Amino acid sequence: MSAEGLRAVIVGWTAVASVTAVALLRISAPYGRHARRGWGPSVPAPVAWIVMESPSPILMTVFFLAGHRHGAAPATFLALWVGHYVYRSFVFPLLGAGRKAPMPLSLVLFAIAFNVVNGTLNGAWLFMVGPERTVAWLGDPRFVAGLSLFALGFLTHVRADAALRALRAPGASGYAVPRGGLFDLVSCPNYLGEIVEWCGFAVLTWSISALSFAVWTAANLLPRALAHHRWYGERFEDYPRRRKAIVPGLL
Repeated sequence: MSAEGLRAVIVGWTAVASVTAVALLRISAPYGRHARRGWGPSVPAPVAWIVMESPSPILMTVFFLAGHRHGAAPATFLALWVGHYVYRSFVFPLLGAGRKAPMPLSLVLFAIAFNVVNGTLNGAWLFMVGPERTVAWLGDPRFVAGLSLFALGFLTHVRADAALRALRAPGASGYAVPRGGLFDLVSCPNYLGEIVEWCGFAVLTWSISALSFAVWTAANLLPRALAHHRWYGERFEDYPRRRKAIVPGLL
């Protein structure tokens, strides 16, 4: 496919994100604290996370190896993408094994399809048909600024995940109010961090495919953060009213 053809596909795929965001504002995805019956058979949460997230780094690696751009800049893009997904596909679910409710198989299948599409669009654009980035790109202000955002976002959501895990003693279930750090400002700093991370990736690659993925990340996580925020407020009478859902002081 030509660059123009792939660009049109990416634009169309990005437009679907707005419809998804509206749907998720009305219906929370049924996993984690929002798990509920009526969505068919379920899969253990650690297995679900590994199976549904793995296609993305695998596909990016395949496109990198099959493409003709193997310089320092494309290799760095791949390393950042795979680094995130090693955490999301393996470290995150295994650290929290047994602590989360099973996930509906239907949702797992949808997530697999979503990750296949995003892995394919980004892999094809970055390593095959998009603008070529030479080693000089690694000194470009856009790369430096984007990498800083990516690192900040990644560290933010990893630390927030760790804080949430620490709220539960081994073998315990149930939820508690997280406190300290960014949790004093927002209910979901983990989601805020992930959105910042992928916005950073869009800047450091300066690509339409990564911008599309950043839009999709926000479309998925902003509604979920709002749902989490409501959930906390409904279940904990002492929940801090000054906290926002995901953007300090705003949302």
